[in-house]
Amino acid sequence: MANNSEGINPTNQNESQSIGDNSAVKKRNPNWPDVYQITPTIIPKILRAGISDFLNSITYGLFFGGIYAVGGWILILLLLELELPYLVYPLAIGFALIAPFVASGFYFISHQLEEKQPLSWGRAFGVVASMFNRDLGWMALVTGFSLFIWLDMAAFITLSFFGFKLFSMAELLDMILTTEKGLLFLFVGHVVGAIIALIVFSFSAVSFPMLYHRDIDFVTAMVTSVRLVKNNPKTMILWCITIAALTLLSIVVGLMGLFVTLPVLGHATWHLYKRAVGPSPLSHPNTKAL
Repeated sequence: MANNSEGINPTNQNESQSIGDNSAVKKRNPNWPDVYQITPTIIPKILRAGISDFLNSITYGLFFGGIYAVGGWILILLLLELELPYLVYPLAIGFALIAPFVASGFYFISHQLEEKQPLSWGRAFGVVASMFNRDLGWMALVTGFSLFIWLDMAAFITLSFFGFKLFSMAELLDMILTTEKGLLFLFVGHVVGAIIALIVFSFSAVSFPMLYHRDIDFVTAMVTSVRLVKNNPKTMILWCITIAALTLLSIVVGLMGLFVTLPVLGHATWHLYKRAVGPSPLSHPNTKAL
């Protein structure tokens, strides 16, 4: 019997499973991996596990997190140089859409620590490079395209509200924060952004660690991720909010926070995957498969 302290809801596994109040019975494709019922208590547990992995491989974490942060600075400076300040904030927030791919190296590190295997820079770089030759590369393309759509929508909304005008960053901030049109723009932009982010999160929540860990196609990984979110909406939405909050905190401190938050979230995502996706990742044979 599974331990509730893990944030997993134990029950018997059957060919067809009842969900929620057992009022509806839904069958799953037998070729799909199992997904388990998880509760919000799992979030602090995977975060603690992520912090532990980060502290046990801090040099790797700071290095890979630093690459992400430096890349962000370069892109932001480029947007400012091109006089596109209205894309700076969407780009910074949109980094969360491609973070699961950027965090691929952390899945390897967590896996090595879990198996009590030694870490090495050569193996870490080799594993990250090899991922492009697998379906994880296609998954990266999907999330990259999602970021493009995200920025395209940000540009469309900005132009709809303010027209084809060139603004400096200071002028844009003044207009957004001191006018009714600007506040409405801020509201609409965040609502549309939240919808896109939730869609992308649903198919990428655990798909990247799955593709690193298993020899499966990216469609199966995406479907499994969506099933996990669909069957655990409360827990997974709270996890999505946690990721967004930590990303926003990292942006507030000039992306410096990414040196820590990216590795911690990357490691935590690995632990979420191992607890939430079967078959029996934590040897819970009686855990409910959905």
